[in-house]
Formats: sequence, C-alpha cells, structure tokens
Amino acid sequence: MIAGNANNAHRNESVALALLKSASAFFIVSIVVLLGYLTFEGTKLFTVDHKSIFEFLFSPTFSPDTGQVGAAPFILGSLFVTGFAIAVGGPFGLAVGVFFSELAPPRVAAAMKPAIEVLVGIPSVVYGWLGLTLLVPLIRNMTGSTGFGLLSAGIVLSLMILPTVISLAEDAMRVVPNSLREGSLALGATRWETISRVLVPAARSGLAVAVILGIARAIGEALAIQMVLGNSPTIPHGLLNAASALTSEIVMDMGGAIQGSVTQHALFSMALLLLLIAMSLIVLVKFVVRRAT
Repeated sequence: MIAGNANNAHRNESVALALLKSASAFFIVSIVVLLGYLTFEGTKLFTVDHKSIFEFLFSPTFSPDTGQVGAAPFILGSLFVTGFAIAVGGPFGLAVGVFFSELAPPRVAAAMKPAIEVLVGIPSVVYGWLGLTLLVPLIRNMTGSTGFGLLSAGIVLSLMILPTVISLAEDAMRVVPNSLREGSLALGATRWETISRVLVPAARSGLAVAVILGIARAIGEALAIQMVLGNSPTIPHGLLNAASALTSEIVMDMGGAIQGSVTQHALFSMALLLLLIAMSLIVLVKFVVRRAT
C-alpha cells in the first residue's frame, strides 16, 4: 500500500514536472520567435529599402510616400511625454507611497491599498476618454490653444503611472527592517528625520525600481495619449503644441499600411525601437536591484 502511494506520488510529480517544462519551453520559444520576427521585419527598412539608421533616428520628416522616413518627431514626442509624466507623477507617487507606509493611520492605508491596486487595472481608454472630455477642454479654455498636446498627454500619463509607482514605493518602504526605525528613533531622531535620512535611503533600490517601471508603463502607452496628444508628426516646441509618439503612430498607420511597403517597414522599425527601449529599462531594473543587494 505504501509502495503504491509512493509510485502514484512519483508519477504525479513527473507529470507536473513535464507540464511545467513544456509550458516554460513554449514560453521561451514564443518569445524567441516574437523577437526574431520583429527584428527581421524591423530591419527591412535598412536592408531592403536601404534607408540609413541616421535618417530614421534624426530626420524630422516622416513621409514614406516620398521616401522620407524620419522618426525623430515620434521619438521626441515619446521622450517628452514620458519625461513629463515621470517628472510629475514619479515624485508624487513616491511621496504618497511613503505616506501610506510610514505616516497614514493603518486603517486608512489598509483601505487605500486595494483601491490603488484597482486603479492599476483600469483600461487606458478610460484615462484617455476622461482626458479628452475633461482635461482637453479645460486646457483649451485656460490657454486659448487647441487643448491637445504634450501637456494633456503628460498629465494623463502622470495619472496612469501613479498607481504603479505608489504601490511599488509602499511595498519598498514596508520591507525595510523595523530595527532601522526603532534604532533611529531611539537615538533621538524625529519621525521625519527617520524617514528621510534612514528609511528612504535604505529603500532606494525599490523606489528606483518603482520609478523605472513607471517609465516603462508610460513609454509603452498608446491609446490614451493618442486621444489627447494631437497626433501631429512634427517636433513639438512647447507643452501646448500637438505632437505624436511612437506608439500612437504605429496604432494609427499600421492598419492601412500596404504589405511590404516602406511605410510598413518604418512602422516595424518603430516597434523594434520601442522593444529595445523596454528591454533597456528591464536591464536597468535588474542592474539597480543587483547593485543594491
């Protein structure tokens, strides 16, 4: 009887192990195929159409029908909007995360944490629609501009990354050992001195990861900023100017691009560039975590 149970347990373990290995292999193969396909298609602009990488990255004109494939307006639009969102939403999200972890009453923190986690799951189209119906008219009335532009997109993205940054920042602060809090207070430091000079430096790696993942969320967003950015393929010269981003340009033009055309190849190159940026951010997260440990 005991031998039979042992055989059944060993058989179940073997089946579970085989399923896990199959799932892992399928995932790895899928990622490799996806990366390979995107790399193959994304480099056709340079290998088939013989466009230069310098022109693609730095030319201000995107008109594939006339042979001009400059993606600089979209690259700068993505960088400007993401930079604005992180400059506004990053510090605010970190501050709120520190507040919930160290200063808020336990009942308030316990009630707000599920609410913040729910905000992470709100579809981006909802944020975009709210920005289109509320924020754009407000900016239009206050500034006399069209309301579409970097300012609207930056504010919408700031709101979108807040739940991610807040949640990760709070978790980073909570894993700091209590002995550091108690030791600092025992030495006569105030609560604010303990937070600013002891706890925040101790949690700097986790806080940095929160900001970096917020950047990754912002730079990969498409639908929300497409609704409020203005989608103008020009280099913006101010926060109130309409612009376009890599993601929004891909969403708008990929459906109508002719198979094998220069336009399609340029859009695939933009997608490959976004992939490289996202991979760079992931490597940066791993570097920050490894250096902290």
